[in-house]
Amino acid sequence: MQTTGPELKTMQAGCLSVVMPVYNEEGTVTEIVRRVLEQPVVRELLIVDDCSSDGTRAVLEKLAAADHRIRLFHHPVNQGKGAALRTGFREALADVVIVQDADLEYDPVEYGNLLAPILSGRADVVFGSRFLGSGAHRVLYYWHSVANYFLTLLSNMVTNLNLTDMETGFKAFRREIIQKIDLKENRFGFEPEFTAKVARFSPRLRIYEVAISYYGRTYEEGKKIRWHDGVRALLAIFKYGIF
Repeated sequence: MQTTGPELKTMQAGCLSVVMPVYNEEGTVTEIVRRVLEQPVVRELLIVDDCSSDGTRAVLEKLAAADHRIRLFHHPVNQGKGAALRTGFREALADVVIVQDADLEYDPVEYGNLLAPILSGRADVVFGSRFLGSGAHRVLYYWHSVANYFLTLLSNMVTNLNLTDMETGFKAFRREIIQKIDLKENRFGFEPEFTAKVARFSPRLRIYEVAISYYGRTYEEGKKIRWHDGVRALLAIFKYGIF
């Protein structure tokens, strides 16, 4: 359910920077950009094209030319999601930043759910959980859910957090925080690295979770994460959570 209320209405002038890493999403990027820009809280959409090899770049350039809120960046070589996010975080200008994937798995209409704890002054970082149970959730791969549970459990053990979905791609945070965190991971190790570093941030951050919907896609539809990304996430949990 989308959150509304006085705390959100005070932000309609644009308090939000949306950072969108993109790699070979020619088929979905136009629709997700449209949905993002429909949200009245969006001040800017920072799209980082991570050296797409299909027609994504041409689509993005056309979209950027049509709306001044789009700020477009290109990586000359493919570096990975984490590297693309670092580029976007560095350039963000609004008070709050949200990560938005370009594949339609997370719906921008739910920005209000993630923003509400921050706007009300209760949270510094908000994780959108696919497993809290209130939103629509496409039924897909059993072993992916097992891996997510296992990685979240290990992450919680080393960070002393009680998250239900460490690997979520839908996160919001105050800009001043994300621009102070020294992130290193270039690919899908970003999620456990970010989690470990916000858990250790000083002064201690107020971390919340909210329920979100999840419209997952299959590998045939373009899903990119592979088994070796899970191995990298496992290594990142111990690298940043313990060592």
